[in-house]
Amino acid sequence: MGVATTPSSDRRASASLFSRLRTARGQADPFPIYEELLSRGGVSPAPWGGTFVTSFAVCDQVLRSRDWLEPDKRWRERQGSGTRWNAPSSREMSNTLAALNPPDHTRARRAAGTFDRATVQRIGRTVNRTADQLLDTLAERLRDGEADFATLVGEELPIATIGLTHDQVFTQELLPSASQLAASDAATAELRAYFMDLVKDRRARPGEDPVSRWIESWDSVEPDRDKADEAVYFLVLFVLLAALETTATLLTTMTLLLVESPARWDLVADRPDLVPGFVEETLRYDPPTHVISRVAAADCVLGGTEIRKDEMVHLMVGAAHRDPAKHREPGVFDPSRPPAHLAFSGGIHYCLGAPLARLEAQTLLRQLIRRLPRLTLVRRPTMAPRVAFRRPLNLDVALT
Repeated sequence: MGVATTPSSDRRASASLFSRLRTARGQADPFPIYEELLSRGGVSPAPWGGTFVTSFAVCDQVLRSRDWLEPDKRWRERQGSGTRWNAPSSREMSNTLAALNPPDHTRARRAAGTFDRATVQRIGRTVNRTADQLLDTLAERLRDGEADFATLVGEELPIATIGLTHDQVFTQELLPSASQLAASDAATAELRAYFMDLVKDRRARPGEDPVSRWIESWDSVEPDRDKADEAVYFLVLFVLLAALETTATLLTTMTLLLVESPARWDLVADRPDLVPGFVEETLRYDPPTHVISRVAAADCVLGGTEIRKDEMVHLMVGAAHRDPAKHREPGVFDPSRPPAHLAFSGGIHYCLGAPLARLEAQTLLRQLIRRLPRLTLVRRPTMAPRVAFRRPLNLDVALT
């Protein structure tokens, strides 16, 4: 198959759009820029090579297809030793579930199992108790004036079970800076030491927890105990990254959408049956992850654009969720809208922790509207300097 050439003007236009996404203004509100990307067609050139995908249908197609792969360890090695893909933190992440392709992914996913109904119910009791305690703290702070919901509640609820640092995720950004990669490398080293000790402790003293269950699962398929322990560590690292980073963002963004509009608060307070829909619409309207990357397993045509084997495509999920071909009035937040989003990815890489994220978000939203009078937004939050992984650094609220 011949390789299509892309006019340099198209890449220059993409570079201009992407540079705006990396500004504080673009990170605070990327959606006007996404609208411009969508207007250029569902598939368009990325400024550094590769391709942006903004069409919901095409993003969904890629996520569900076995013809598109994760940028795994072998792919990263082929990019060269001096690239961001071979930074220590990137190499470490290449061993986690999210960066594996079959058959390695199949084996790891099978060992991970699922969060079954009994496990979710057990965790749910902890989530209810913890959310109650955190809202007690928030209410106490609010009596003295404003309070930062993100710090007091949004980040604490996921941490209550596991705990983590936000620095590691920089290695998974689109174009991390040298300082961001250095922070990610340092955080990764600390996480490895901490969680390998945790795995060894659970092996010596197993309990009724996911880590103990994963040790048992891996022991049944991997006779080498050191290799089994490392496999469990990579699973713990992946689950905890997802649990803290994306769930904390979901909780804070959901609450931002609630408090910035008195009408929304009153609607959900009057109709608690809309709680699940409010969570799903948050995941569509402003998902925690705005970009998911895949590489082509072979030369192909995607949305009328020729893609070479090993070439990367960036699925602009944040833009695809605003695709008018998929959603009527996509810029309107509507909790009664039928759920349709890619926030948890799709296909074989559908998010392992999706049931837990939904559980935490729904539990928190129900308790917020039941326990507290309507809150008001004091100021717009500051966003972390990222494009792919959204993170509000604060959410300052006060009593109405």
